Amino acid sequence: MTVEISVVVVDDEPLIRSGLRAIIDAESDLRVVGEAADGAAVLPVVRRTRPDVVLMDVRMPAVDGIRATRLLLDGLDPAPRVLVVTTFENDDYVYDALRAGASGFLLKRTPPDDIVQAIRTVVGSESLLFPEAIRALALAHVREQELQPTGLDHAQLTEREQEVLRLMARGLSNAEIATELVLGVQTIKTHVANTLAKLGARDRTQAVILAYESGFVPLR
Repeated sequence: MTVEISVVVVDDEPLIRSGLRAIIDAESDLRVVGEAADGAAVLPVVRRTRPDVVLMDVRMPAVDGIRATRLLLDGLDPAPRVLVVTTFENDDYVYDALRAGASGFLLKRTPPDDIVQAIRTVVGSESLLFPEAIRALALAHVREQELQPTGLDHAQLTEREQEVLRLMARGLSNAEIATELVLGVQTIKTHVANTLAKLGARDRTQAVILAYESGFVPLR
């Protein structure tokens, strides 16, 4: 039996909302359960519908996607995964939204098949969504003087957890990490969970961003 993934679509443009709804509802395992036209309306809609994923426009006139993401993650437990949607991939707002807790981002010109696959990926939490794009964003936004090399020292990651974090940054899935390190998938899942807990990261995206910003994983 296929487990249905529920989605809330947030965008101030009705045409974008209807387009995303059509793409999502065309899939047998995905369903739009709510919409919002502004970040201010997101929390009530999400509280009512309890979706697995929120597709969040990053630029909205009243409450933008960054603030709305923070409101969601601070106001709900468990909170849904957030995928921010943007016109420009080098948008400062996108990186700020990822730092705020979004699990990834999509361009508005992303092909429909890639949109639905991205939704499935962030729900599965088994791999990093678009790792090269996240690395490029970090490279554009992290300056040398902002690096904090001791940021991960305090997390006291074991050598194995450090290996896992580096492989997570490359975008490898749990199964691929298991193959790389010649370990069982369940063992890798445990290492990933321990790494996230020690870093205080909600998911792989936040862990990898911290690894980049601390200088633990080189950007060049």
